[in-house]
Amino acid sequence: MWPQMMAWAVHLFTACGAVIGVWCLIAIHRGDYRGAFFGMVLAVVFDAVDGPLARLTRVKEILPQFDGAKLDDIVDYLNYVVVPIVLIHEANLLPASVSLWILPLPLLASAYRFCHVSAKTPDHFFTGFPSYWNILVFYYFVGGSPLWFNAVFSLFAAIMVLVPITYVYPGRTRTLRPLTIGLGILWCAALLILLWQLPDPSPSLVAWSLVYPIYYTALSFALHWRVRLEGRRTSSQT
Repeated sequence: MWPQMMAWAVHLFTACGAVIGVWCLIAIHRGDYRGAFFGMVLAVVFDAVDGPLARLTRVKEILPQFDGAKLDDIVDYLNYVVVPIVLIHEANLLPASVSLWILPLPLLASAYRFCHVSAKTPDHFFTGFPSYWNILVFYYFVGGSPLWFNAVFSLFAAIMVLVPITYVYPGRTRTLRPLTIGLGILWCAALLILLWQLPDPSPSLVAWSLVYPIYYTALSFALHWRVRLEGRRTSSQT
């Protein structure tokens, strides 16, 4: 009985992420963008914790009739895609003339990628840009980037969701995992400081905080092309 209770508790914990997402939407509706960002951070914490908890409590084995992965995808789509896209619109972070044309693209591209069987690879990579729209909207907001830049970059990111390049799964991809986790912790601390500083975040801290996203992207591309080159060598030898 106890293992079943623990497994259901983990699923309830995951589902609470949807509650956080609705809180974020309410905060956005009220114009409390800082509160919405803190809610998005909390949602990321829940998302980071529920996977290890699920593996620890063996939820797949104990509750085989319940698809926890599907629940996790539903919650993630809300918090990583829908909430950030709504904030982009409500905070006027895109040019008004193109906003309603561009914003559907991330929703559609991410919906496709979330439902694709290769969205996550067996060796713990994401396929396609992993729909980190919460991160993009954060930098649009704190960085004060031009609206035209936000529009172009959002369009580019939506396209990259569909391009089958593999990206590092933080915490699970083995290559440089300790470095990735360590830098990720420092980066999260920097983001929290920037949120605390709103509405006047430090420009220098914003710039320095970009080191981790650049590292993450560079590592992802390097590992992707390394695997492709190794695959070509193997196929040519056979």
